[in-house]
Parts: sequence; C-alpha cells; structure tokens
Amino acid sequence: MKNQLLAFLTAVLIGFGVNAQVKSSETNVLVLIHSQNGGTYKMAKAMAEGIQEYPNTKATIKRVASINSKEKLNAEVEKLPIATIEELANYDGIAFGSPVHFANISADMNYFFSKSIPLWTSRALEGKPATVFMSAGSGAGKEAAILSFWNILASHGMVIVPTGIMGTATLDKSVPQGNTPFGATSLAGSVGARPSASELNLAKEQGKALARVASGLKNTESAKEVKTTLVESKGNIDVNKTLKDNNIVLPEAPKPVGNYVPYTISNNKVYINQVALKDGKILNPGKVGATVTEEQAKEATYQTMLNVIAVLKEACGGDLNKVKQCVQLTGYFNTTPDYTQHAGIMNSASNLTALVFGEKGKHARATIGAASLPINSVVEIQAIFEIE
Repeated sequence: MKNQLLAFLTAVLIGFGVNAQVKSSETNVLVLIHSQNGGTYKMAKAMAEGIQEYPNTKATIKRVASINSKEKLNAEVEKLPIATIEELANYDGIAFGSPVHFANISADMNYFFSKSIPLWTSRALEGKPATVFMSAGSGAGKEAAILSFWNILASHGMVIVPTGIMGTATLDKSVPQGNTPFGATSLAGSVGARPSASELNLAKEQGKALARVASGLKNTESAKEVKTTLVESKGNIDVNKTLKDNNIVLPEAPKPVGNYVPYTISNNKVYINQVALKDGKILNPGKVGATVTEEQAKEATYQTMLNVIAVLKEACGGDLNKVKQCVQLTGYFNTTPDYTQHAGIMNSASNLTALVFGEKGKHARATIGAASLPINSVVEIQAIFEIE
C-alpha cells in the first residue's frame, strides 16, 4: 500500500511539473493607452521596454478607439492597433496609460471600460496584475486620476502593481518630475523635453515590476489547473453555484413567436437556436462592419448565449447539472461581405459556456457570416448539448 501511495504521489508531482513547465512559456503583457498628442505613447514605449527586459516576456502596445472619430491623433499613435475589451482576458498582465482629464482618466478610456460588464460577470480579469501610468499637463490631479483608475481595476479583482519609490535614486531633482508612489506620470506642460528622462526611466522600472509579477502569477496557474482537474474528475461541479459565484443571472427563456418550439430533444441531445433578444428587444441590431461595432456584437453574442443557457435549463427540467457536454456551437453573424473576424466575436459565447460548465463546456465550433439574420439580429447561435 505504501509503495502504491508513493507511486501515485510521484505521478502527481511529475504531472504538476509538466504543467508548470508549460505555464512558464512566454509571458504576454499588454500596454493599453489612450493618447492624442503622443505623450502617453512615449511613456508606453518606455513601459514596454521595461517589460521586455524581464526574461521571457513580450510587450504589446495597443490603443483604445477614439470616441470622436474625427479626433486628430499623433501619427504614430494612429498607426497603433485598436484593442477590444474582450481581448484583455488573453494577457498575463496589463499596463494602462491615459491622459489626466479633470483628475480622472480620459473619456475614451472610460468608455472602453464601460463595455467590460461581460468580463466582470465572468471574472475574466480576476487575479491578473495591472498597473497605471498617466500624462498630465500641469500635473494637477495626477494622483487622483491614477486612484480613480485603480477603482475600476479593483472592481474587476485585478492585482494592482504600484511604483512605490522606484526610480527615485536616479531622479533629476533640478526640474519638476511626474513621479508618484502609485504610477509614473509625465508633466506634459512643464519645462524641458517631456516626458523627461526621469519620467521615462520610472515608466521603464514600472514595466519591469509588472512583468515580474505577471510572470510569477502565470507560473502558479498550474496549481489551479491541477485543483480544477481533480474537482472535475470527481464530478463535483455545481453549475448553479458557478452561476451564483460569477454573478451570472439567466434571463427568462425567450418564448417562440411562430409555429415551432424553443428546443427539441432527440437521443439525449438538446437542439437550441437563439438570437440576441433582451427584455423583448433585439440587443444592438444591425450589421457588423457597418452599423454595429465589434464590441456591440460581442455584447449581443454574450446575451444570445445567455438565452441559449436559459432555454437549456428548461430542457433540463430546471437543473443544469444534468448537462453532460456542450457538443457544438455555431455562430451566424450579420456582417458586411469583407468582414473576417467572426471567431473573435464568437469567443464571447465560447468563454461563457466554458465558464459555466467547466470541462463539460468545451465544444466543437463553427462561425459563419451572413448577409442578414432574422429581425435584424447581429448574431444567431445554434447549440447542441448532451444531457442525462
């Protein structure tokens, strides 16, 4: 018996070591900014430099979309790729940069986060490290602005990385500097070249600190995976508890409006089709690439998948723990002919399914573009589940 136990523990430890080795692959950190004149972008480049000085770490700089499409941007900033809210969940750490607007973050950055409800309800950013840097004209309100940004990140359960007294040893005290214990800032309206060498150095040190935390947390994820696998192997997942823990409230299952039923069951397979109906109306109707943004399409896709799960609950007699497997999801998207990013939108549905059902939520998938969809919905999802 003793030898059998020793063999079992050895197998577990070897398996854990393999997982840890996989998890120690490249750490990916996003530097996400709003910058109009380029000052915040210069700080972002210093931040990225510090991130990439940490071993096996990659930095990617992107910007949020401008609220005002006619806004004149710095030429380099305009060339940056635009981030989507959902992709934040794909990074191991994130540095956020914004100009200071009235002791707060910019309206453009704030609007970007206004679309983060699906990430919040699914706890997709929970435990991810984040840090904040800013560019301020006179410097007035810079610390209040960083703290206001921290409120958003804390609401998402992110691990905040401050600067403390980083960079103070080499700080040029002969001119005003934007150093704070919360994050690097640049006094864009002050004397001399801005950002100053000291401000850029602090941003670089801040990037290194973020990379160190992101890398360390990434390499602990294997422990979570082992724990999750053991729980799932015992069949102890309670879908109802998962919904409650993640603040996911299922809507009332949409009722048929024609000569059909909301679902059918054949050979323990449940077949469901739903569109982006919310409170009796289509959410974000229209066509992606024309009248509907990708963020709006993702929001509609998330809602559509909630509708699917609500109908599935009815099919299971009110008990979603009867679900054995999500077999297939097919997403149909109302798009312009040249649109090609259907898979990115569909991730909203796939991520929700995996969150709610765990291993049972892993599914085969297809995404299809369409010239139009019923009642001008931007998305329709066809789902197949196996139940007990």
